[in-house]
Amino acid sequence: MKKYLNVLTILVLLTALGFLTRFHSTHTKYLIGQFIFTENKSLNVLTPGDVLSEGNGVILLEISERMNPPPLVLCSIESAARVYPERPVAFFMKGLPDINSTDYQAQARRTFPTLSSYENIYFFPLRMDELYAGTPLLDWYKKVNPKKEKYWIHVSSDGLRFASIWKYGGLYFDADVISMRPIPHKNFLAAETLSVCSSSVFGLNRHHSFTWKCMEDFVKNYKGEVWGYQGPSLFTRIMKQWCVLPPFKNTEDVTCGNIPYLNPQRFYPIPWGAWKRYYDVWEELPTFNNSYSLHLWNYMNRNNEKIVVVGSNTLVEHLFQHYCPTTYASL
Repeated sequence: MKKYLNVLTILVLLTALGFLTRFHSTHTKYLIGQFIFTENKSLNVLTPGDVLSEGNGVILLEISERMNPPPLVLCSIESAARVYPERPVAFFMKGLPDINSTDYQAQARRTFPTLSSYENIYFFPLRMDELYAGTPLLDWYKKVNPKKEKYWIHVSSDGLRFASIWKYGGLYFDADVISMRPIPHKNFLAAETLSVCSSSVFGLNRHHSFTWKCMEDFVKNYKGEVWGYQGPSLFTRIMKQWCVLPPFKNTEDVTCGNIPYLNPQRFYPIPWGAWKRYYDVWEELPTFNNSYSLHLWNYMNRNNEKIVVVGSNTLVEHLFQHYCPTTYASL
């Protein structure tokens, strides 16, 4: 009897040890910024494919490792969530850990309290190899040496916007675009100037042939050392293959093949050469009645020469107050 009890005790201890080992292997905690993410590999989790399955999402990207986006990025996300309340707004961040928890979104929202009240905002880790998979960009990504690239953040951003729209479809916005009113087109491209097609804002269906042509050109004619060659210049090259562009008349849009091509006033009423005007005090505020969104040319402000100042009465302060009030309140 005593021998039987000893054997039974050993079996109970081994079972308990196995349970603890499994629990430890599927539940780990790690710190991102000031917040603890709990990893649970045994649970089903919400993926980008789940959220963006209908092809109507809004996609924004953070290519760097930073986990403290500046106010303009937060405003861009918030304004998109407000203008498109029925659409998922997906923010891909390279600095986020992999998704291994059913409450991942709740944990991520606590990291960004100014955005936490918007239930249509989702945060996902940005993994280049996953987004490039199944596209012509994957082989390029495996061969390229980021340390030798002059504009690595920018060319990788160019590639990822193509890959993400190819994979999921929907709207792509640069993270310095403030949304004001809904874009009434599912598929569209936008003119930055009368002769340049923008890569900062566009919308295309999942697996659209235009996106595929852009990715093929990206790899075939890659010139990472030339600023904008993989972005606006690439879009413009493919546009010229797609159609002979008719000239714009006033603020009217045109069509390239079967794709609406939107007037520069839709997103670029203030051109890049006048970007500082956003940070000026205007005697009379512009209405931007012909615009859907505003691109604030943050690359031109990359040294943070200009910032949003509460009480400054600048144009950008008024835009924050109206289109991203929660972000503005946090300032």
